[in-house]
Amino acid sequence: KNNFPGASPGCSPDFVASAIGKVPSPNSILSQSSASPIGVMLAMSRCYNSPCCLSDSFTEAMKSQPKLEGLDSHWAHYSGLAIMAVGTLFVISSFLALGFTGTFLGDYFGILMEAKVTCFPFSILDNPMYWGSTAVYLGWSLMHASPAGLLLTAVVAISYTIAVLYEGPFTEEIYRQKQKAAKSN
Repeated sequence: KNNFPGASPGCSPDFVASAIGKVPSPNSILSQSSASPIGVMLAMSRCYNSPCCLSDSFTEAMKSQPKLEGLDSHWAHYSGLAIMAVGTLFVISSFLALGFTGTFLGDYFGILMEAKVTCFPFSILDNPMYWGSTAVYLGWSLMHASPAGLLLTAVVAISYTIAVLYEGPFTEEIYRQKQKAAKSN
């Protein structure tokens, strides 16, 4: 049984939600699909956190493929564990800094933070949730000596890079407009 084709990280819940949600328009399908922006954000959080999505497919794809002998060692395992720990730190600290609405597309519904978040981990890395997640996949791949996992991690990184191309300018613009509106008041 070859599960590799079905494990496309480009179709992961976080990438799909990001791609759908990053349409900078108050008239977007997401904005009009619910009487409450919070309702849509709750639905998006469910998609992000679904236990049967990418993580299980990713693991299954790795385990169903041959291991890379050169990576099947203690140093690779412990390096992967360290990379996963750093990635997890970035993901959790990003969530804590952004809160629920900041994590689950609140800015696309006009629910903005007081200012753009610049504290840790945003102070040392742009998009730490994306890169932390990518690091988790990389670490998991190294721990399992999986060339399939490394390839899927590359797809995750490319997917996030594309998402950032759209998300970055949108985020900058909404906070620039908020700052401009605050100055004019």
